Amino acid sequence: MVVMSHSVIASFRRHRRAFSTTLCTLAAAALAACSPIKVIDRLVPTDTYRFQGGIAYGPAPRQLLDVYQPPPTTAPAPGARPLVVFFFGGTWTTGDRASFRFVGEALASRGAVVAIPDYGLSPTFTYPVFVRDSALAVKWALDNAARLGADPKQVYVMGHSSGGYNAAMVALDGRWLGELGASPKQLAGWIGLAGPYDFLPIGDPQAQAAFNWPDTPRDSQPLAHVTPAAPRALLMAASKDNLVYPDRNTGQMAAALRAAGVPVQVRMYDNLSHVTLIGAFAKPVQWLGGPVLPPVMEFLGLASVLSHKGAR
Repeated sequence: MVVMSHSVIASFRRHRRAFSTTLCTLAAAALAACSPIKVIDRLVPTDTYRFQGGIAYGPAPRQLLDVYQPPPTTAPAPGARPLVVFFFGGTWTTGDRASFRFVGEALASRGAVVAIPDYGLSPTFTYPVFVRDSALAVKWALDNAARLGADPKQVYVMGHSSGGYNAAMVALDGRWLGELGASPKQLAGWIGLAGPYDFLPIGDPQAQAAFNWPDTPRDSQPLAHVTPAAPRALLMAASKDNLVYPDRNTGQMAAALRAAGVPVQVRMYDNLSHVTLIGAFAKPVQWLGGPVLPPVMEFLGLASVLSHKGAR
């Protein structure tokens, strides 16, 4: 047996931390440029889920979604699986469902049915078009959950960045599902990843265009719609996020939900950024600094599946 001195051990640990920091920095740089999502997508397994693509949830060209289903032998059994509708981010200006296969794979391979919709983007479409599209996609999920092998009582909405805003508005502001004869009360919960929930006045030019600033109504903000009837929530953010400030958004939303008596869990990550928070869902880079998957799986009632797969 080799015995190392305390000084050698300390030096090893310092170098290991430095190496890990360097890897994370390089990964963050890779995720922040050169079509990083597409790079990740090429590395994601293709044999861990069943795929249905280009399903219309409405008549408009961008009202299409992709569905990811667990393999037949993956627990839980068909009919008892949660269904997650995931909305991607991109300042309501960029993004497409095909680039987020890694999110569909991460959740479907662990027992969830996942729907990833496109939605109307600015500047062609502005608020509230993308919220209405999101609600329509969720209504489609509620109507088709059983057919997809999911439990209609376990439908969740989830989103990252501006997609987190979409998820929050569908879950908290009953107008949008109400227009479709549905209700947020039908949701089992919502998951927000670095979402903007209270961002007036608007400074970002892309967000200004998306919300017709300065003619942006106050009730466009998710924080304005917190009530005791809101679905339970899981809020996740990078503690040093300099794009969507976590204290103002995740912190204020969590406080408002708690004050209303709504169950809410919060996870903050010191080693992740706004971008790598979602990137860490991808199997090739799950080492980035999470873990992000365990709290999501636990929230979805799939902690035992995650444990069985030995995911980190």
